[in-house]
Amino acid sequence: MKRREVMIGGVALFTAGCSTVPTSLSPAKMPKITGGLHQIGKARGINVGSATGSGPANSGSFKNPQYTQLLKNDCGMIVAENEMKWQAIRPHVDEFDFTDFDDQVAFARANNMDIRGHTLLWHRPEWMPKWLEEYDFGANPIKEAEHILTRHIAAVCQRYKGMIKSYDVVNETVLPENKLASTALSRAMGGTLELVDLAFHTARQHAPNTQLVYNDYMSWEDGNEGHRKGVLSLLEGFKKRGVPVDALGIQSHIRLDNMGSVASQVAKQSAPWREFLNEVTAMGYDILITEFDVNDQLLPADIGIRDAAVAAYAKEYLDLMFNYPQVKEFLLWGMCDPYSWLQDFKPLREDGMPKRPLPYDMNFNKKPLYDSISQSLSHAPKR
Repeated sequence: MKRREVMIGGVALFTAGCSTVPTSLSPAKMPKITGGLHQIGKARGINVGSATGSGPANSGSFKNPQYTQLLKNDCGMIVAENEMKWQAIRPHVDEFDFTDFDDQVAFARANNMDIRGHTLLWHRPEWMPKWLEEYDFGANPIKEAEHILTRHIAAVCQRYKGMIKSYDVVNETVLPENKLASTALSRAMGGTLELVDLAFHTARQHAPNTQLVYNDYMSWEDGNEGHRKGVLSLLEGFKKRGVPVDALGIQSHIRLDNMGSVASQVAKQSAPWREFLNEVTAMGYDILITEFDVNDQLLPADIGIRDAAVAAYAKEYLDLMFNYPQVKEFLLWGMCDPYSWLQDFKPLREDGMPKRPLPYDMNFNKKPLYDSISQSLSHAPKR
């Protein structure tokens, strides 16, 4: 999935130090746990799911029989990777096309899976429909912008009334430098806060019993400090203005960046990340892990070293996250390496090898990452 192209500057290659996986974290030392990820998570009160697409049978789609088996084995919830975004369902101001997302909803319901809605508003100009960024809002732009937004949210919420457990109402409106994104729609409305507040109020009106989430990709690695600060400011503002936001979605596209062992990276990142989570939960918000994967772009070519480091890093992150009882949802952003959006995400690996960010490899076999996830779920405090 082509989402964001972000160059990582000034980052040293993760060299032989990454082979220093602490023995206590090594997947080879972990006892095997039986049962699919969803069954393991369910016993602890955590719903496990994955993104899926509606593409052909050779993609990360429920139309792919092998991929579908992974979803059935490990997931109690699915979320559309792209099929519910404006680009997919709103081809023009007066047109809606729900075909692909309808298919996903039908698949989920046929297999007794919950459904997350992603997203009612992805508020970045590069991800808004071209027609909307070029739209003439006329003599009364505020009224026209309000109409376009509320009509969209009402149409989605009413069509899937009682079917969607949780909506990412607004996605990624905080920029990494602690500013709010601006689009043609927000400018017509008079500001970004006016837009996002209306989105949440409209969603609550039309989906009164559905969890409403602000979703973003601020992470625990160095360099995300401004982004986290901006998200906290947005969440504080929601509380002050009485905006109906129930939870923060943390995408959790985590990434090994620096030289040294997994343990040294985790030790450096854990304290400020806990501080951020503590501030979020102190405001009364729940937390969701909405789009989990591990970017191994800077790790050595050796697959054994890569997989061990990814598994160890993921386990530390998930152990920390699952220690918060407010985390009741865990969604992978795909199940199987070849279909990950990270395969096209820049920068690519310098050696040209595919990335290995997900729990199953190209042959649909479990990797050490799968065992780390199952261990973290099984040891999570019960909700």
